Amino acid sequence: MKILPLYAASHHAEQVTDWLWQAFGEGLPRPFFASIVEHSQTPDALPITFVAIDGERLLGTVGLWRCDLITRQDLFPWMAALYVDDAARGKGLAGRLQNYVQDYARQAGYAELHLWSACRNFYERYGWQYIGDALEYPDKTVHLYRYSLTASGGATTE
Repeated sequence: MKILPLYAASHHAEQVTDWLWQAFGEGLPRPFFASIVEHSQTPDALPITFVAIDGERLLGTVGLWRCDLITRQDLFPWMAALYVDDAARGKGLAGRLQNYVQDYARQAGYAELHLWSACRNFYERYGWQYIGDALEYPDKTVHLYRYSLTASGGATTE
């Protein structure tokens, strides 16, 4: 199993698009997610999408984005769109994808990452610090998280 930028395995773009649309697309059209995937395949630029593959089998995906929550554009950058295929779940891949994005962001010089989730008690297991609630369009309350990328580790508080 290896994790690499989607631009290095762009033949998986359609499947990544379908996954994101099915998992996160409530009320949004598939072309919205196709645009996200299409514009996250430029080397050394944000947004960027990563994929986990085993041979030619796509296992999961995650992104590093400029913004994933329009009501909190003050936070930057974001780990976003973490998805693991049903057949690959329960094997630690979600953690490996998070670690990959964290290492990539750290090497890019970022001090912290952010994410939002509709659920609680998942990201805390991976060292993310809950920092409060926010509003996802149009009126959905979501939970905000921060992950410190500094050498001392640990999450910061808002």
